[in-house]
Amino acid sequence: MSVTIDIAGLPVERIAFAPSPLAELCMTLHALSQPAHHPGLHSWTRTTTASLDPCLAERLLEADFMWRSSFSDIFMAFAGIPGGSGRPGATLAEELDVLDRMDDERFVLAALEHCWLALYNEGGAPSPLTDPAARVKALETAAARGPARLEFTRRLLDDPRAVRVWLRRLLEDCDEAFFAETWRRIEPRQTADVRHKTEVLRHRGLPAVLKEVSSALSVDEAHTVITADKMVNGQATATDPEVGPGLLFIPTNFGWPHLLVLHAPGWMPVVHYPLESPELPAEPPSVEQVQRRMEALAHPMRMRLCRSLARAPYTTSELARVYGITAPEVSRHLAVLKRAGLIHTRRQGRYVQHQLDLAVVARIGPDLIEGILR
Repeated sequence: MSVTIDIAGLPVERIAFAPSPLAELCMTLHALSQPAHHPGLHSWTRTTTASLDPCLAERLLEADFMWRSSFSDIFMAFAGIPGGSGRPGATLAEELDVLDRMDDERFVLAALEHCWLALYNEGGAPSPLTDPAARVKALETAAARGPARLEFTRRLLDDPRAVRVWLRRLLEDCDEAFFAETWRRIEPRQTADVRHKTEVLRHRGLPAVLKEVSSALSVDEAHTVITADKMVNGQATATDPEVGPGLLFIPTNFGWPHLLVLHAPGWMPVVHYPLESPELPAEPPSVEQVQRRMEALAHPMRMRLCRSLARAPYTTSELARVYGITAPEVSRHLAVLKRAGLIHTRRQGRYVQHQLDLAVVARIGPDLIEGILR
């Protein structure tokens, strides 16, 4: 499984590196909502969470699906504006202005990306703003995640303009509460990394800079296709003049272990790469536990299910729809994972949701947890 980016005929000057304050704000929000994904950030997440105004913390919960279980493309709005520069703004305010220029249909599809995971690689998805069946599907998917998700999705579909104003104010309040100071501290390092990798690309070539960006990235000998080794399949092109000006790499201090590749149809491809890979704390399990859990994870479909379950709770029917298998097949795989103690289950109204226990998986080893979260 991998995500590929077609770069055949792409001039090297159209491959660029740049920091993005809006993309990094998304990663900080993800770290706050999923601290188990980021053990190296525990000090920051604890301190920031403790200092958050309760009202702001509650507002964040209303839209956390855009950064908790997946990373909404709206945080890279510069890549989705036809005819735009294809480059992030120098400030968060500039990037929010770019987001304001995105049309409602594209904004809503990106905001509700979790509803279309199985169709992410396909262009021309019907808009829930105009297609009744797409609206029903979006609301059903949101309902499976709980009443708060359903309420927000309904608000977004009924009055996207009002939600966009609300979201911008929310992100501006996050900037005032914690992100502006965080960005002030980390931006110089990102700028230095961008400058360094630009020089590596210029003087040593694409294979050398990809090796520095991530060991999960490679390019073929003809320099026509970049491959990102991820537990998901996808394709993108950096040579379509109607999509954008090329290929962009964005560094993140908060992203490890995630290596993100924006490959939505009609958007310029973007690689969001972590600057460091801190070691996970070691808590050696028993040999019997390791054997039982590795046997449970040996099946390729269960590994793919774990990729979703690591990000958010899912119902059996949702997993069946995303991976194209029957609900009974999903149930059998989940039963194996549950017997190994790798997932936990909770009831949300009439829905039963399953989620991976990241603390248990982390004890298997950093290579495994990095692979399923990448």
